[in-house]
Amino acid sequence: MNKSSFLRIVVIILGFMVGYGILTSILFTLESRDPNANIKDMGDAIWFAMVTLTTVGYGDLTPITREGRIFGSIFLLGSLGFYGVMIGQISTIMNTIKENNKLGMNGTNFTNHVVIIGWSDFGKAVVDQLIAAGRNVAIVTKVKDNIDIIQEFYPKKNVFTLFSDYANFDLLSKLNVEESSIVFVNLDDDTEKLVYVLNLKKHFNHLKYVVTLDNANLKSTFQSAGVTYAVSKHEIASRLLASYIFEPDVAEYSEEIIAFPQTDEDYDIKQYLIVEDNPYNNLYYEKVFYDMKKEFNAVLIGIVKIEGGKKRLIKNPESQVMINEGDYLIMITNKNSVKKLKKFFNVEEGYV
Repeated sequence: MNKSSFLRIVVIILGFMVGYGILTSILFTLESRDPNANIKDMGDAIWFAMVTLTTVGYGDLTPITREGRIFGSIFLLGSLGFYGVMIGQISTIMNTIKENNKLGMNGTNFTNHVVIIGWSDFGKAVVDQLIAAGRNVAIVTKVKDNIDIIQEFYPKKNVFTLFSDYANFDLLSKLNVEESSIVFVNLDDDTEKLVYVLNLKKHFNHLKYVVTLDNANLKSTFQSAGVTYAVSKHEIASRLLASYIFEPDVAEYSEEIIAFPQTDEDYDIKQYLIVEDNPYNNLYYEKVFYDMKKEFNAVLIGIVKIEGGKKRLIKNPESQVMINEGDYLIMITNKNSVKKLKKFFNVEEGYV
């Protein structure tokens, strides 16, 4: 309940109390003039008002004068009006709470989640992969009809939806955007995406951003603007298509590993953080390579080292590279081995 709704109810209650107090005083004054009246003092008048207001209607005290009965009728109608107004106000508040919850106005407590600005068929395909990978997603859409579509497809425990104009940067706090792992700007065209990212970085400069590009030539422009990852949909599709033409088996394998595995036999590329108590901490890459193949049927293909706050990806490094706490190991593995890997590394996959 917001402040204005609460104040409105308080004003209504106080108004009725004042009105009932005035009517009670008038009723007492009118009835006290008749020696045969049931309502003989102010206490009787208050009792009659309370019994009437609560619709109990004991009938032990009733006005007998003509004027008293007129005011008694006002009590009865006033009681009905009071409950009608209160029920209406409560219904309005409940509907408002339900609507605000549906539109995301109550916010989310997601952390390390993915924020998606804009909804489309492509965005849905991305969310499908993220949900399959066990990630939580917060979506902003400015089309109200999209809310029902999104909530029909995905459980609220995994997907939070906010109805908002994209330019309302203050409202993005409802997404807990400060605690998100990355922001995917999924707007209609490249120019709109670039302008939006530049404005968004004025408010959330420390966040990571990813965009998909229709024009691959703009990749360096977006990177200069502070976008962490700028991906050309056309470039990816053309490479995959070319691969299918001259090496279809490789292309089929590539398509499999860039998507979340659906069966236990499907393969995927994973990365896990090395924490302090990880058995691989302070071991050589070559030793870990053979151990992971033996224990998890996983093929180690690279390592990411964080140096000076920046990531450095080493693909298939030399055997003498030391694995340290804070590094990320990148591997190819099937879905059947993921549970064992999660238990061993004791962290969720991806960047932590």
